[in-house]
Amino acid sequence: MKIDGLVSGLNTAEVIDALMNVHAIPKTLLTAKITDRNSVISNLQSLNTSLQELFEKAKTAAGTNSLAAYTATASAESVTVTAGEGARAFSTSIVVDAVASTHTVVTAAARADAWGGTFTLVASDGTKTEVTATGTGPHDLAKAINAAKAGVVATVVPAGTDAGGSPLSRIQLTADKTGAAASFTVYRGTADEVAGGTASDVAADAGAAVIAQGADARIRLFAGTAAEQTLTSATNTFTLAEGIDVTVSTVSSDPVTVSVALDAKAQTTSAEAFVKEIAALLTRIDNGSKATIGDAGEKTRLGVFSGDSTVRSLRIALSNAVQAPVDGWSPSTIGISFDRNGVLSFDAEKFEKALADDPEGTQAMFSQIAARVQETTNQYSDKYEGLLTQRITGQQDEVKSLQTQVERWDLRLEQRRATLERTYAQLEVRLSALQSQSAWLTSQLASLTQPSSSS
Repeated sequence: MKIDGLVSGLNTAEVIDALMNVHAIPKTLLTAKITDRNSVISNLQSLNTSLQELFEKAKTAAGTNSLAAYTATASAESVTVTAGEGARAFSTSIVVDAVASTHTVVTAAARADAWGGTFTLVASDGTKTEVTATGTGPHDLAKAINAAKAGVVATVVPAGTDAGGSPLSRIQLTADKTGAAASFTVYRGTADEVAGGTASDVAADAGAAVIAQGADARIRLFAGTAAEQTLTSATNTFTLAEGIDVTVSTVSSDPVTVSVALDAKAQTTSAEAFVKEIAALLTRIDNGSKATIGDAGEKTRLGVFSGDSTVRSLRIALSNAVQAPVDGWSPSTIGISFDRNGVLSFDAEKFEKALADDPEGTQAMFSQIAARVQETTNQYSDKYEGLLTQRITGQQDEVKSLQTQVERWDLRLEQRRATLERTYAQLEVRLSALQSQSAWLTSQLASLTQPSSSS
């Protein structure tokens, strides 16, 4: 327990704290610098993340068909058309002769103890899978079939009772896929017995049945012409052309017209979204580079990117990537331009007109702009050699160096405080000794000057 200033009357703790505050000024400045650098690093990292995201989008936009967008329609609700990558304008008619079905077998009704032994599932390609239940009940067999992963799903179905009142059950066996290739046969017996012809077909038992025969969907193209051809599918989905798929749900003897047409509005929207992504990044850089001038008596506050040459060069490089001519033509001819304030804008109406007048040329120009943006973003955001990445690394190294200096200052200040505490403690001791001497001298002087008593 320390009691300050018992002799001197000074509040030595406050005196020492005040002196330490003066000694700690360099450390305080270093700490403030670390806080400032961490803020810069955080903003640079966020900017770098956005740049990497833009790189991925630019990579996609640089494709030769990046603007490809189509409207796919069918003249009947039973047919769904999908236009994916590689699709082109297309129109034809199809006749749906059959839809795909799932092979389904239901066993004859049997009592709870009739399901033991070995059963064999034979796939349409001849593959045999033996199944042996651990018990004799229907649920035991269903569990064993499902565990076999042979492409067949087993479900127990109640089937009432027999004449004696005992409960009966059936097992419904369903292929886990549609189509003829997923068909199967179930035999009571081993695989060798199936091969030898001595196993019995479960579906042939009295009271059993094949509920649905697995079959492929069938459609006809160019029906009624010399070019008529039939397509089959196990999944009800057909590929009519590159990037164009149709899915059928019901049989239709009447031809269904399938059409895929370019969607200019969707193409424009796609291009606009990409340009706005770039514009947002440029605006973010601009806002982070502005200085806020304070009122009279207030300080001017710099933006987090103010004076950062790397961010400034990134801004210039991105702007050049967007606005530089492509094969002698300005991007403004397709609606991509900077206004007098340096803000990137997109004219949707102008872009849509350019697509209508020259779709291939517009796509080519847009792709080249995107390719330049891709190159620029990669140059700055590459996780190993990116200029912005290196800038972040440099700032982080500086923070580490500053933190080391702060740690050294902590040691110095700790030693300084200990020195001050010893000094003031010794001061109190010396003052106490001096006071004792003063008191002794005072008492001695007082004894020497006492008046003699009268006789």
